[in-house]
Amino acid sequence: MNNRPLAGRAAFVTGASRGIGKAIAVALGAAGAKVAVFAKTGEPHPKLPGTVYETAAEVEKAGGQALPIIGDLRDAEAVTEAVDRAASEFGGLDICVNNASALDLTPVGEMSLKRFDLISQVNLRGTFATLSAALPHLRESDHAHLLTIAPPLATDPKWFDGGPYTATKYGMTIMTLGAAGTEPGVAANCLWPATTIATAAVEFALGGTPMIERSRKPEIVADAALAILRKSPDAYTGNAVLVEDVLAAEGVTDLSGYAVVPGQTEFQPDIYVDPR
Repeated sequence: MNNRPLAGRAAFVTGASRGIGKAIAVALGAAGAKVAVFAKTGEPHPKLPGTVYETAAEVEKAGGQALPIIGDLRDAEAVTEAVDRAASEFGGLDICVNNASALDLTPVGEMSLKRFDLISQVNLRGTFATLSAALPHLRESDHAHLLTIAPPLATDPKWFDGGPYTATKYGMTIMTLGAAGTEPGVAANCLWPATTIATAAVEFALGGTPMIERSRKPEIVADAALAILRKSPDAYTGNAVLVEDVLAAEGVTDLSGYAVVPGQTEFQPDIYVDPR
């Protein structure tokens, strides 16, 4: 098996200073890719771990080439400049991972317009800006992949309580799957975990330490992402899939090593996913 299946490929990853984005960036580096690490955090945050520079260092330690770029996903001009810079310095772009997201499950009748603007600008507008900036470069690649961390579309009304957030996340899915139909030669897929993942968003917005202890490590998403991103674009596109199903198709069924708490067997189902 090729230990560096993406050697020489160039990737752009949003929200890569911590959590899932960081794990994906490092996995891409280990697979031989050149990785542009895009996020807001350049200096250590008093409450949150990680910076773009720390992620870049880990990408290079893993064997990849890193380009740290500080920027705000809500600034479309900054996003375009970042994507173009990555393509220029890397000699093209093969992979775009839309990971950055703002989480807020406040119901529609309680959420402020200011907070709605934030989650919609990051999740929906930010993904659109990144896709728009990346596609001209991806069209020139013979291994073009768009991958968005967004859920399969579930219509059970129980998922609509956090309506504003759900609208933005489903919007990310719809845009990506739409690209699968309109961009020949560019694979466009969405990936989502069946269980919560140990990230700062889960810790601070959902359930604190007890929730983290019932979660899996971000590396499980990164391994599934890598399994998708090394596939031929012609062979795998237009899918919104669960992390665990991707790994199972790769023959990985023992997920015990991804548990935050060793030996944990009961995990918190992620939103938009029924318990398995």
